[in-house]
Amino acid sequence: MPAPLFTLRPTRHTLLALSLLAAGGCSQRSPDATPCQVRIHDPAEPVNRTVFAFNRTFDDYLLAPVARGYSALPEFMQAGAHNFAANFGEPKVFINDVLQGNGERSMTTVARFIVNTTLGVVGLVDVSGRMGLARHQADFGQTFGVWNIADGPIVELPLLGTHNTRDAFGRVLSFAVDPLGDSDTVDALGTAATVANVVDGRSEALPLTDALRQTPDYYAALRDANAQRRLQLVSEGKAGKLGQTEFDCTPQERP
Repeated sequence: MPAPLFTLRPTRHTLLALSLLAAGGCSQRSPDATPCQVRIHDPAEPVNRTVFAFNRTFDDYLLAPVARGYSALPEFMQAGAHNFAANFGEPKVFINDVLQGNGERSMTTVARFIVNTTLGVVGLVDVSGRMGLARHQADFGQTFGVWNIADGPIVELPLLGTHNTRDAFGRVLSFAVDPLGDSDTVDALGTAATVANVVDGRSEALPLTDALRQTPDYYAALRDANAQRRLQLVSEGKAGKLGQTEFDCTPQERP
């Protein structure tokens, strides 16, 4: 799935508005429920499609062309950008590993960050990966899912793409959490990591989105594919191990 179309530092009012939106759509799931019981709920589909049309225009005329140009760069340059962006995000991955109760994965994340930041030249080289410490994803939306918080209705956010309300709230919280502190150096590295993450993620998603564009309904296809990916990510968090999922779910749209 594509990375978010763009990353902005939201204002306090934006944070509050999106937090209320997400909180309103998230309710506690029963302890016996499984991710396979989560179905796509898109009651605001007409509005979401309008926002999606704006996002698609932005993507068609700016982000996707930049990503295609990036894909033509030498492989070592793409690998460096990918590794740097991923390494800068490791502290937030660690926070979510801890919140999910994944002790083994949290220790792996710490080791990866230390090794790659030092021996890997601020993360440009994935030295820890070569040592057998595999990278994994973890974010606040996944953490809420591990905690059995329901996904809630679909919301299409300007420039940020399709989310369920649980993940939208997780994205907002991620903006507010800054484990590396605030300094000119960190801000500069953070901006560079954000740009690298967006462009690299969009480049990686090009084969998938190019295929989904050929479907009769690109909006629904992309929404459903994203829901499938998030279901699997939550399942991975519950399992607590890389590459291991508890469920193999196919999202179904609610009537």
